[in-house]
Amino acid sequence: MSQTPRSPLRRFAQIVGLLVLAWLALSCVVVIAFRFVPPWTSAMMMERRVEALVTHEDGFTFRHTWVPWERISPQVGIAMVAAEDQKFPYHHGFDVDAIQDAIDAADEGRRLRGASTISQQVAKNLFLWNGRSFVRKGLEAWFTVLIETFWPKQRILEVYMNTVELGNGIYGVGAAAETFYRTSADRLNATQAARLAAVLPNPRRFRVDAPSAYVERRTAWIVRQAGQLGGPAYLSRPAPVSGRVR
Repeated sequence: MSQTPRSPLRRFAQIVGLLVLAWLALSCVVVIAFRFVPPWTSAMMMERRVEALVTHEDGFTFRHTWVPWERISPQVGIAMVAAEDQKFPYHHGFDVDAIQDAIDAADEGRRLRGASTISQQVAKNLFLWNGRSFVRKGLEAWFTVLIETFWPKQRILEVYMNTVELGNGIYGVGAAAETFYRTSADRLNATQAARLAAVLPNPRRFRVDAPSAYVERRTAWIVRQAGQLGGPAYLSRPAPVSGRVR
């Protein structure tokens, strides 16, 4: 008895389904690999280098040096957390309260506020592109879930500190320490670390080496916040409900 031929539409749907499953599996493999292997670059770094090449940007110099966790001053991690994501040790990738606050602000016509956690920023910096489309946000959520599932918190923060842009073409705390302070990442003090964090999320407008009054005020605020959180020890404190920074 002969089988009924499958329709072209059904065959197409099966092929698409297989491709989606293959992509999901590949994304899991890549995220797991980056738990152990230092990323040699990131999507944001590649996008920025291509942008500078296409526009023939004068004076652009790309700098990036990977520095492992144990060779980064503990002051850097707590400064980044104090500045960008104070609930980092305790959430699972998404700050629900911050997201709700951003939605409320948008509904009331107020200035949009950022609600991205450090985990979300790692997902975007490492794998995605700049933009505000629903597709990109969906992919960001997917990679955030994978990162929070397969990486310990320490690894998330380590990758963040090594891939975040801290100046025009300057990526990671290693390159920033060398460029701005002529020192290594493990020798940064609390104020220097806070000033690096103070230029986020717009390190091309705000400068570490020529800080504006705003950057100086934000630096002082970050130093105070880091102290109130408990300093570097905050990143290894047991969570109040479940889980801990590993």
